[in-house]
Amino acid sequence: MPVFDLTGRVAVVTGGNGGIGLGMAKGLAAAGANVVVAARNAGKAETALAELGGRGVFIAFDAADENSCRTTMAQAAERFGRLDILVNNAGTSIRKPPETYTAAEWHAVLDTNLTGAFLCSQAAHSVMKRTGGGKIINIGSMFAVFGSGYAAPYAASKGALVQLTKSLAVAWAGDNIQVNAVLPGWIDTELTRDARQQVAGLHERVLARTPAGRWGIPEDLAGVAVFLASAASDFVTGAAIPVDGGFAAMG
Repeated sequence: MPVFDLTGRVAVVTGGNGGIGLGMAKGLAAAGANVVVAARNAGKAETALAELGGRGVFIAFDAADENSCRTTMAQAAERFGRLDILVNNAGTSIRKPPETYTAAEWHAVLDTNLTGAFLCSQAAHSVMKRTGGGKIINIGSMFAVFGSGYAAPYAASKGALVQLTKSLAVAWAGDNIQVNAVLPGWIDTELTRDARQQVAGLHERVLARTPAGRWGIPEDLAGVAVFLASAASDFVTGAAIPVDGGFAAMG
């Protein structure tokens, strides 16, 4: 359908070289967008680019570095002449009891998951406003809704990211920039495979709580990415959309 067509659009996906980011990048590329995979691991990014059908390029990026956040958006806009879509997906987590975190560990998670998304959005805003508008998609988590006994900084960062999404949506609606969040449930990625190694019984609890009866896969996020990046969502802003197989609906 033309309303979902992204031909000629330019998207930056932070952390787009694997997991949810790559799943979304593949959806955007399939809809016609040129995709900038912004990530730290160049070797992993080369493998990801091979899955984007020739519609992807790589820019080295570190979400915890302010200069990197700003220069990556500028480089993408300079390379393609525009920037239409930003997916703030880069994230990290440190799993341990909350009383044992150091301040440095707390800041490492918050700087990547929250501050990096804010700085990238700031940098993207000026380009999008100049070219008539754009779409910003923030990747939250079910831990924006539920607490986590073993990932307090991660949950705090994702809850704050939803509130940041709403605030930017309100601030930038007049610039024709829609800002929304996606709240993935339990998706089978490198990050959650590590979690299953570190948290006893997690796999069984996820299956028992998820009505769909399975873990999600990164490709499950492709459709919502295309929707939120396209004209189909021009009157949708400030939303937080679960993609969780019914996990949150279980109560």
